Amino acid sequence: MLTKQISIFVENRTGRLAEIAQLLADNDINLRSLSVADTSRFGVLRIIVNDPYSVEKLLKEKGFAVSITSVISVRMDDRPGGLAEVLKVLADNNINVEYMYAFQASNNEAYVIMRVDNDLAAQDILVKAGYKGYCKF
Repeated sequence: MLTKQISIFVENRTGRLAEIAQLLADNDINLRSLSVADTSRFGVLRIIVNDPYSVEKLLKEKGFAVSITSVISVRMDDRPGGLAEVLKVLADNNINVEYMYAFQASNNEAYVIMRVDNDLAAQDILVKAGYKGYCKF
């Protein structure tokens, strides 16, 4: 359930995301999920990849500001209320969600990636509630 996420500080200009995607492709990096939060001039690209430490090194060598953080990945039923149930389990146990992003994996499954204030406690709580972790693509 715990996984490593890479955050990349990216200039908000045409083609910059394409450059990063091509750099990953050229180095056989499998991009599993991503999120972009932006402002008018810069953004934060958050990615989950098959080899986060190699990607961190590669991006730093190319001049990017990069950091690795732990996040929680949770598999849930893809149905109305699925996310609400996960978030209620966390809220009932005083776990704060700082940010999240999600994606549908199949007709029956969805995944949510969350940065929380206590990832080890959140993982224990979610496992006890019957939730499973990140899919292996």
